[in-house]
Amino acid sequence: MNQFLHFFNLHEGEDKKETVLEDVIHNISFRGANAWILACAIVIASVGLNVNSTAVIIGAMLISPLMGPIVGAGFALGTFDFPLLKKSMKNLLIATVISLVVSSLYFLLSPFKDAQSELLARTSPNIYDVLIAISGGLVGVIAITRVNKGNPIPGVAIATALMPPLCTAGYGLATGNITYFAGALYLYIINCVFICIATFVIVKYLRYPKVHYVDPQREKKITQSITLITLVLVIPSLYFAYRLLQDRKYSNQVKQFVQQELTDKGYTIIYERLVAASKPKRLELAFLDKKFSNEEINGLKESMRAFGIDNTQLIIRQDSLDLRSTILSEIDKRNVSVSEKDLTIRALNNTLSSYQLADPELDRDIKIIFPTLSSYSIGRQQFYAKKDSLVNHIAFIYTASEPLETIERDKLGAWLKNHFPKDSITIVAYRP
Repeated sequence: MNQFLHFFNLHEGEDKKETVLEDVIHNISFRGANAWILACAIVIASVGLNVNSTAVIIGAMLISPLMGPIVGAGFALGTFDFPLLKKSMKNLLIATVISLVVSSLYFLLSPFKDAQSELLARTSPNIYDVLIAISGGLVGVIAITRVNKGNPIPGVAIATALMPPLCTAGYGLATGNITYFAGALYLYIINCVFICIATFVIVKYLRYPKVHYVDPQREKKITQSITLITLVLVIPSLYFAYRLLQDRKYSNQVKQFVQQELTDKGYTIIYERLVAASKPKRLELAFLDKKFSNEEINGLKESMRAFGIDNTQLIIRQDSLDLRSTILSEIDKRNVSVSEKDLTIRALNNTLSSYQLADPELDRDIKIIFPTLSSYSIGRQQFYAKKDSLVNHIAFIYTASEPLETIERDKLGAWLKNHFPKDSITIVAYRP
């Protein structure tokens, strides 16, 4: 048992306490070079969030000096060095203000105001962010107290991610989005507090000498204050984690419903939008060529309940003008430029045209060979028959005064097969 515990003995390879404290105190101050490095790191992180580049964000984390005053506060609490605690908190406040000002100015000047996924990820902290902050803080302070520092510091910078939340808070200030600002600032506070607490725990474990000896009653009050702050931060994060779990569960239920009840049955969806923030929630769909009757729509609503999708309104857009206006309004909501809007509409048209088979020669032959057909529609769909097997399917829908007889139907099928030898053929008589 002793040999097993020896592997986790933090006193092995520990640096001199005086040397460690000197390094910690030296990295607290934000003046001169440290202030410039911080401002540059904030600009880099803001650019990374703006263009949704993970690599750029990681680069900003690696050069950020933000952990200095946070670790200093943890050492100050662990050794009851109240002047050091005051200095650490003062410098952390300075660093926070510098970061918010620089990031807000960047996002005010940036022509791109859209909230990308990397930015949105920092607006809803939960219990997992608490675990990351504690683990990152433990690694950081353990590395600081070693003779051989090794290379965990870059990993700590990435794990604790102090820079992106501050930049996201700056984005919230620049765009007037208080929700983003509050969520990002909460994440930043979580990181700061739990890195500090992790540092405090290791300092106490390694038995760093107390600078000021306080009476047991005051020491007890400090411990109680730390416990209270921990609870105040953890309880909301648990609620946010629960909400995240419920949202993902709901999204998966909707995906399964759409997949099993619609996509797997051969219906080609050209528009899908899930609005989870509204009351009731809305699932909006549009299809390439399928027209649903009221009975079919009611059946889909019953299926939604069977999938556990409650409090959700199913809206199937079947009018082409209505669908077009909906798509255009969605594009307008994203505040894209005219050129971007044209490209988006062109991409939608290209997607629709890929399913259509317009061929003047084909149209001429059908009118000659099958004169009884009043009108017809022909299109191509793609199905994944197996995991890696893609099957092309030709759907031929016609109208006529009377359905084609078996001989004529077989003749039409053979004629279509001759034109599309690699595709499967389905012929459907449509009665409006």
